[in-house]
Amino acid sequence: MYDFMLTPEERDLKKEVRQFVLEEVSADFLRKMDKDEITYPREFVLKLAERGLHGIRFPQKYGGRALSWVAEVAATEEIGCLGMALGCAFVMPSIVGEALNIFGTEEQKEKYLKPYIQGKLVAAEALTEPRGGSDFFGAMTRAELHGDHFLVNGMKRFIVGAEGADFFLVYCKTNFDPNAHKHNRLSLLIVDRGPGVKTEYLYGLMGCRGGGTGRLVFRDVKVPKENLVGELHGGALCFHQMMIPERLTSAAGCLGVWGALDLAVRYSHKRRAFGQEIRNYQAISFRVADCITQLDAARALTYMAARAVDENYPSVRRLVSEAKRFTTEAAWDVVNDAMQIMGGIGYTDVYPIERTLRDTRLGMIWTGTSEIMNLMIQHEYYNEVLDPSYDRRKMENDAMHPDDSERCYTDDDMERVFGDGTVL
Repeated sequence: MYDFMLTPEERDLKKEVRQFVLEEVSADFLRKMDKDEITYPREFVLKLAERGLHGIRFPQKYGGRALSWVAEVAATEEIGCLGMALGCAFVMPSIVGEALNIFGTEEQKEKYLKPYIQGKLVAAEALTEPRGGSDFFGAMTRAELHGDHFLVNGMKRFIVGAEGADFFLVYCKTNFDPNAHKHNRLSLLIVDRGPGVKTEYLYGLMGCRGGGTGRLVFRDVKVPKENLVGELHGGALCFHQMMIPERLTSAAGCLGVWGALDLAVRYSHKRRAFGQEIRNYQAISFRVADCITQLDAARALTYMAARAVDENYPSVRRLVSEAKRFTTEAAWDVVNDAMQIMGGIGYTDVYPIERTLRDTRLGMIWTGTSEIMNLMIQHEYYNEVLDPSYDRRKMENDAMHPDDSERCYTDDDMERVFGDGTVL
């Protein structure tokens, strides 16, 4: 975020997080994470909590700062240069905290949200299933209600923090009526790590290493009824709300590829070929121009989406989806161009460009693929334009023959021409 786009309080937070990145995260720590020598970055999480950088948007009485979405996006961009795994550890309180803050009871906030923000607990969201993927509402993990508790059985995969989290927000099927609408099938439960909860497998990831990403298995896990978040069978409402922080923080974190572009720019200023610095060749300098333009456009769209959420703007779902899709794809283009600028040395581990590229590829997959974002964007836009209350100028009326434009290719027009019910 550029400073002129931020309030003084938001600017101060951005500077604070930038200082944290400079002072508290060593290059050796990042190298150990990428080599999977660190299974989960708990040390990093504790440092964030000590600085009061957890739960930026949540009420002060739970340990948050009660700041805006714009503030959180600005902070996440600064963290983003550290890579996907640390970026996820930074934003997970925003995602899990969203459900607890909006749908949780006061008891749940005191027991889980407050110590989470304070760094005493670590949490993860358990959403994706082996047979599900983007088909979220087809989740098969079961939670059967037995008096004062649920009995949970099932499996979740690709859970960042599967190794390391103290509790999980788990979407479970609770409505077993075969005729139930898909939005009335699931519930959201707080499941503590304990008997019956097992991390059975840690994935070998292309990037985003050191975040404890694995597969969770639940076998006859007893979950107290009071750990239900929101209404019974009301998981869809929680899910739609949590997709805002999931996707907006994904976009904000991917803005962190400014680090890779900065590196490539410094390299092009020092590297000489054919008698001069390679930055003097248009093949390089114009590529840099394209990159920073893409990055600024992504930054602007992400900032606009954050402001839309702060203002409760009606089109927020579309804007957040646009920000997530555009920014993650722009980040992928930028890091590839940064590697191209650096040439062969960029493809080695002499520089961390290759690590950034491996990390960035995940952005277009997790929290909703680019294809799912397109599905959301077009759906929301069609709804806006076709709404009877839509009050912008309709260009159909500006045609030379507006009456004819209204009849183009309709069944009524074919009837008028053919008179025999023919429909082309």
